[in-house]
Amino acid sequence: MDKILSFQKDHDALLPGLYFSSLQKGVATFDLRFKKPNAGDFLSPKALHSIEHMLATALRNGEDKENILYFGPMGCRTGFYLLTTELGFRRVLELLKRALAAAADFDEVPGAKKIECGNYLEHDLVEAKTESARYLSLLEGLSDETIAREERKQRAEENK
Repeated sequence: MDKILSFQKDHDALLPGLYFSSLQKGVATFDLRFKKPNAGDFLSPKALHSIEHMLATALRNGEDKENILYFGPMGCRTGFYLLTTELGFRRVLELLKRALAAAADFDEVPGAKKIECGNYLEHDLVEAKTESARYLSLLEGLSDETIAREERKQRAEENK
């Protein structure tokens, strides 16, 4: 079998950050890396689940909700995937910053009631807010050079 794209990355070289990952059939995948892979510090299952609910809700209610196709966790618990259409890296960065700021204001995890969630007992609002604030701080500190590099990667894929 062919090795899927995400398994072709050198996970030893990945650091926390935001990365353009791929473009397939007009769908851009962004890698929201909250934690360094294989470093022993992972998102707890409860925080991961709660962040998924919080950011999916914020992104799907934001300005570009029609271009947000999917937001979900990585099985390795180091981050999330965001799938979009017609959004450049800089715009995704802006939307994520807004969604993370909105998540900080949540009084409860959206969609976490038993009738709404298949694992409603596995949520932690406080830890999710802590991890989200840490990631927002990381995004706010991205250098212009990093942003430009990711934009170039995305444009190169679009021009193939």
